[in-house]
Amino acid sequence: MIRLVTTLALFAVVSTTGLHAAELVASRSVEAAPVVAVQATRVADVVLLGAGFEAGLRQGMVFSVVRDGIEVAEIVLVDLRPRASASLILQLAPGQSIRAGDTATVKTLKV
Repeated sequence: MIRLVTTLALFAVVSTTGLHAAELVASRSVEAAPVVAVQATRVADVVLLGAGFEAGLRQGMVFSVVRDGIEVAEIVLVDLRPRASASLILQLAPGQSIRAGDTATVKTLKV
C-alpha cells in the first residue's frame, strides 16, 4: 500500500507542479539531492527529491534533510525513477517541517 501511495504521489507531484523528469536536477553526486516537493497523503507524507537512480541513489538509502546547516528530518528512499525519487519521513525534528529547497544529504556512519 505504501509503495502504491508513494508511486502515485511521485507522479502527482510531478504532474501538479508542472515538473518533467528532464527538468529535475540530475546530480551525478550521490552525496546530496534537492527536495523538490512534499506531498501529504492519507497514509504518509511523501518527500520528492530531484535526483534518482541515474545519480546513484538506491531504494533504502537514508538521508538527512538539512536547512541552513541544521538537520530537520531523516528520510528513507522508497521509490526511484531515473531523475526523481520518493521518500518517507523517518524522523522529524520538533517544530520543523520539510520544504521544497531543503537539501537531502546521504546519512553515513561515523566511525
